[in-house]
Formats: sequence, structure tokens, C-alpha cells
Amino acid sequence: MTNPPTVYVCGPMTGLPGLNFEAFFEADKRLRDAGYEVLNPADRAGRTPGKPWAWYLRRCIKDVADADGLALLPNWERSRGASLEVLIAGQLQMPAWPLVKWLDLPTPNNH
Repeated sequence: MTNPPTVYVCGPMTGLPGLNFEAFFEADKRLRDAGYEVLNPADRAGRTPGKPWAWYLRRCIKDVADADGLALLPNWERSRGASLEVLIAGQLQMPAWPLVKWLDLPTPNNH
């Protein structure tokens, strides 16, 4: 059996209520329920509050590089950080698709 794909949750945080963590954790749960491994920046870098924006982006870029693809949350294109993450994913030739597309693909728990 092969390992399930690892998907990075990508979306806007800055300036949104609660840093949009609710949307990130909901996407995380849905992806895990479908059988994916998940890298969730709200869970990973988000556990260290009060750092400068660049500090978070540096950690997120590492997670993007470790992922097999990006699951895009609504309005990701309005986010400076998410836009950079999508650019990096493109240069690494990995898919950056809306969350719903990932959930529609066949996975171990989603035939």
C-alpha cells in the first residue's frame, strides 16, 4: 500500500476574523476524512502567535515544498502569502486545486 498524498491547505489568513482558522481546520478535517495526509498552517505555524508575517511564510514555504499538492480555500488569490505558495507550487510542478476537487478525487477513504 502506498502512502496517501500530502495536501497543504492554502488560503487567506491575514486580516480575517480568527485568522480564518475555522476554514483551515474544516478543510483539514474533510481532507483527512477523505484519506489524505494534511499540512495545515493554522495548526502548524499558527501554534506560535505573535511572530512577524515573514516568520510564518518561511515555515509555510517549507510545508509547501513537502506537500504533493495544495488545496485552495476560497479567496486564496486575495492573500499575499497564499499567492506566493501557489506560485511556488507551480514552479515545483505540483497541483494547486480548489478543496472540492481534492475531495472529488479517488483516495483510500473516498472511492
